[in-house]
Amino acid sequence: MPSFKIDCHLHYRVIQATEFIFQFEAANHPWQTCKQESFEFQPQLDFEQYERDGGLNRLIRLHAPEGELRVSYHADVDTHIPERNTALRECEIHELPSYTLFYLGSSRFCESDLIGTMVQNTFGELPKGYARVQAICDWIHDNIVYQAGSSDSTTTARDILVNRAGVCRDFAHLGIAICRALNIPARFVVGYMPFYNADPDFHAIFEVYLENQWVLFDATRMGPIDQFVRIGTGLDAKDVPFATVFGEIELLSIEPAIECVEP
Repeated sequence: MPSFKIDCHLHYRVIQATEFIFQFEAANHPWQTCKQESFEFQPQLDFEQYERDGGLNRLIRLHAPEGELRVSYHADVDTHIPERNTALRECEIHELPSYTLFYLGSSRFCESDLIGTMVQNTFGELPKGYARVQAICDWIHDNIVYQAGSSDSTTTARDILVNRAGVCRDFAHLGIAICRALNIPARFVVGYMPFYNADPDFHAIFEVYLENQWVLFDATRMGPIDQFVRIGTGLDAKDVPFATVFGEIELLSIEPAIECVEP
């Protein structure tokens, strides 16, 4: 069972008094166990902790005055992500649990309803199941360039199909949109991952529902998917930002580091 040490640091300049909602804590999820965790705000401030979706999303709310704000989060997490079964099949609609139907529709960044023709022409005739989802990931990796700065917070899956460049959240959005257009439930997942060759950052991937279980996929191939520590899960990136801000701030630095201490 892999074990990880997480050290996440955020540094802001608060230009005017601001309400923050943070999401950086390891999720309560069957695939991971948080052995210990702590966080600190400088200056010390009152805060509220709350959860959404049965603990899949853990949030912290606080009000920060003008000045500097430093946030530190430390955790020791064990992961036990299920072994990948490449023989998993796709479910017919009548076989899907009702809660998964929520992850079939179009959403803000995953316009599955607008790319149906392209999806059917490219993936519609492939054998259904795990292999088809992997083929989607391979197509995205081979046809979309990973390029920092090529997209922004408004970029959608359809934009990525046109521009052919993006970052991890864009790769995830495109994978989700394609899967939903094929009637495969898919959702956005953000977390910590030790990258092969990249600076520490939060990482976005996606998961799909195949044969009565969720399976993680990552079209970027930036790190080992079996060493992913989940923070949040949602329809798309709008559901799981690491910080939602109501006020005027400047983000000075972001350092969400993860280290594998027991492979």
